[in-house]
Amino acid sequence: MKTLPIVDHPTKARPFVADTERFHWHDQALWFVRSKRDKQAASVPEWEYLRSLASQIKTETIANLGDYLTEFERNATALGATVHWAADAAEHNQIVLKILRDHETLRIVKSKSMLTEECGLNHFLEDNGIEVVDTDLGERIVQLREETPSHIVLPAIHIRKEEVGDTFHEHLGTDAGASDPQYLTEAARQHLRDKFLAGEVGITGVNFAIAETGGFVVCTNEGNADLGVSLPRVHIACMGIEKLVPRFQDLSVFIRLLARSATGQPITTYTSHFHGPRDPNSELHIVLVDNGRSRLRNSNEFREALHCIRCGACMNTCPVYRRSGGHSYSATVPGPIGSVLSPTRDSSRYKSLPYACSLCGSCSDVCPVKIPLHHQLLAWRKELVGENLLPYSKRISMKAASLLFRSPRLFSMAGWMGRKSLKILPHWATHNRLNTWTIARELPEPPRESFRHWYAENRKR
Repeated sequence: MKTLPIVDHPTKARPFVADTERFHWHDQALWFVRSKRDKQAASVPEWEYLRSLASQIKTETIANLGDYLTEFERNATALGATVHWAADAAEHNQIVLKILRDHETLRIVKSKSMLTEECGLNHFLEDNGIEVVDTDLGERIVQLREETPSHIVLPAIHIRKEEVGDTFHEHLGTDAGASDPQYLTEAARQHLRDKFLAGEVGITGVNFAIAETGGFVVCTNEGNADLGVSLPRVHIACMGIEKLVPRFQDLSVFIRLLARSATGQPITTYTSHFHGPRDPNSELHIVLVDNGRSRLRNSNEFREALHCIRCGACMNTCPVYRRSGGHSYSATVPGPIGSVLSPTRDSSRYKSLPYACSLCGSCSDVCPVKIPLHHQLLAWRKELVGENLLPYSKRISMKAASLLFRSPRLFSMAGWMGRKSLKILPHWATHNRLNTWTIARELPEPPRESFRHWYAENRKR
């Protein structure tokens, strides 16, 4: 089995941070989306009630997941769908490949699905001679550039319009140097229309599935999922088992939260419901995928991460993600929620991600299903120490800090030395290539006295 490289977030983030113009533009673009989210949340008086209700519904679902999955399979089958079960990514890919081969398929059209990204479906099918066309505009851009999405909702947020123009000129034959968004979008529309007409099977993800009805919902802003499954005779829906909600009435809670949290819209442009094949000559295949979710369900510390509805709000607000870019995480799902989920799959490989966090708590504040993300990231740091995965340099520095904080005398002496040193040391002594911490930071002005000294002098007053 191929050993995957260890992900070192600081190293991966360095090129993105060094590109000052892109760094600031990316930061501002995502904060703009976060600001839109805040306005939408403020426009709903019962917003906090909806968040609490959504969290409770998800808690109930995960607690009774086996029963609800069985109910969903029974009701979906009664509607005429074929339900498949996949224990992991490899089994998911083999199931999809078998369906395609049974129908002698050479071309598929696919709407945005983070589950298929997680399973590596595109490359797997291409290796087996099948053309895969991502029909979401952002997904198609990164596919043409042979990149992965950097955001789960805004997959091409890291790419400037001028770079999109260069990509389209190379692959779609648009005018050289063209960067007008309307022109580029129309070029993509014409290009994808031909792909839709040639597609033999449509593949979608699933935003929500309803155990009570056996139906599911796909949310898009471009209508590409609808078009992608309306023309082909076969529709394959790939779904993580955590996407279930128990009852049809529960769906309204999540629909009100999703778009507002994701893009600052009251609702997605298309909220499409699927209940069985569209006609007697069509087929609907639903692939239910575990791929580590059951293991996560058994974790008391991190189980609530399964509540995630993939809105991306935690990424839009995260100061680390906004300034380091999604590719620095080397994970299908980046940002705060990805830094919780990825170590559950391979703690050794993703050991740096829980430290890509300032513990500001903003991710927990905006999460529509109230996942305590910053608490979980802090808990992961404890887990990594317990697994002896913290680098030696950090273990030594933490032991030294522990010794310092446990000794009032040492702490007082260190503070005195620090204040004196900051007054006399030249700037080059603290800001040089050996001290990477100060690359984008200035040290504070040293105070005239410590709080301990001030308190000792003034406590009687």
